[in-house]
Amino acid sequence: MYRLGTVLMVVLVVLSGCVGATGGDGGPTESNVTTSELTPTASPDGSGNGTLELHFINVGQGAATLVVGPSGETMLVDTGHWTDDGDHVLRYLRQRGIRRIDYLVTTHADADHIGGHAAVIEHYETKANGVGAVYDPGIAASTATYDEYLSAVEKHDVTLYETREGDSIPMEGLAIDVLGPPEKRLDDGARNENNVVLRLRHGSVSALLPGDAEHVQEAHLVDTYGVELNATVLAAGHHGSKTSTGDELLTAVSPEMVVVSSAYDSPYGHPHNETLRRLADSLIPTYWTGVHGDVVVISGGDAVSVRTQQSAMTQPLRLRDVSPVAPENGTAPVTRATISAGGPVDDAPASTVVADGGADLRIAAVHQDAAGDDYENLNGEYVTLENAGDDDVELSGWTLSDESGETYTFPDGVSLAPGESVTIYSGNGTDTSTDLYWEAGRPIWNNGGDTVTVRNDRGELVVQETYG
Repeated sequence: MYRLGTVLMVVLVVLSGCVGATGGDGGPTESNVTTSELTPTASPDGSGNGTLELHFINVGQGAATLVVGPSGETMLVDTGHWTDDGDHVLRYLRQRGIRRIDYLVTTHADADHIGGHAAVIEHYETKANGVGAVYDPGIAASTATYDEYLSAVEKHDVTLYETREGDSIPMEGLAIDVLGPPEKRLDDGARNENNVVLRLRHGSVSALLPGDAEHVQEAHLVDTYGVELNATVLAAGHHGSKTSTGDELLTAVSPEMVVVSSAYDSPYGHPHNETLRRLADSLIPTYWTGVHGDVVVISGGDAVSVRTQQSAMTQPLRLRDVSPVAPENGTAPVTRATISAGGPVDDAPASTVVADGGADLRIAAVHQDAAGDDYENLNGEYVTLENAGDDDVELSGWTLSDESGETYTFPDGVSLAPGESVTIYSGNGTDTSTDLYWEAGRPIWNNGGDTVTVRNDRGELVVQETYG
């Protein structure tokens, strides 16, 4: 179901906060573009490769998420803060060869979400292949940024849909449901509590993008949908504010990972410690654009791989121990973790060999909870690897890492004969043929649960085990 007016009409309607016309059959009453006219855009990894891609772009204090669907169509949800006038988003899109925005979604009219709207529309309508349609909750803002956005819509005659709960966005190969705002405005029409909430589903993988939803809209979502909110990936509401991503929502969504979009030096203190503690209590791996940089989630429908610019821990309460990544950083994201729709993958018995060139290496022991204070007893935390095969295993240049991407590289000359084992301690010491020391300076293995990963010197997965 869609709500639509022609561009000239919608500019007036949205500015007044009114509801646009609705077709009697739930479809558009009139339009200057139809779904069949939308030309699929080549995805960053190829044209229509059958995967879902979620790009949480590091735009500093703001939010912008690029979705590339299985057919290559694109959806851009928000465009960052007004202070950079769309520069961060446009740079990211151009670097990935995105030639068309099929669907531009305005979660709400705050300037840190629509800051690049005018620039994006202007660029794609004059220098690329256009913007297919814009989706907006229909609540105005008295700002120059909002006026510029609507002026760009009108200037380039872009279709504008006023969007409500129960609508959908017709991306080929991907179910995109609109879960908010409801027909009856929440909280006297407050923008944060009436923003566009999207649920994306691709096979058994799903994502929930709640925008800046706070207590009131989160309560509405939980009351209306309950466990139907369950999703693999959750974007933290309102940049990780303490007024969002509450316990009830986390219980209903039960995500396998959370992504926070905010600046490292957020003037509002985002993400708030209260939110990080809730995530930590729920043992949810958390990625923050402020320290991980661009976060890219790619899925074929049954699992997701997570790519980030910087290798950084994902334990929520330790995120601030990591150095920041600036929005201008052009480093390409690298795969850091793999997660299934039901949890970390490759959590078979530790003896499972994934790709090790013929050797049978297994994770023989993980001792994650050191006696006493973990920080004072780093060598009470360790992982033991054993060669259970018939041939020697040369470990030089191989890596051992945790779920957050903290990585130890085996030094030259480390080799295991059949039946031999080696233990890697988190603390300091002198390496021997049976004992190696990470010298990490802090605990590595999460007491509540983590994933142990070994890769060979070509970066290929050898063995992986999840505990907790």
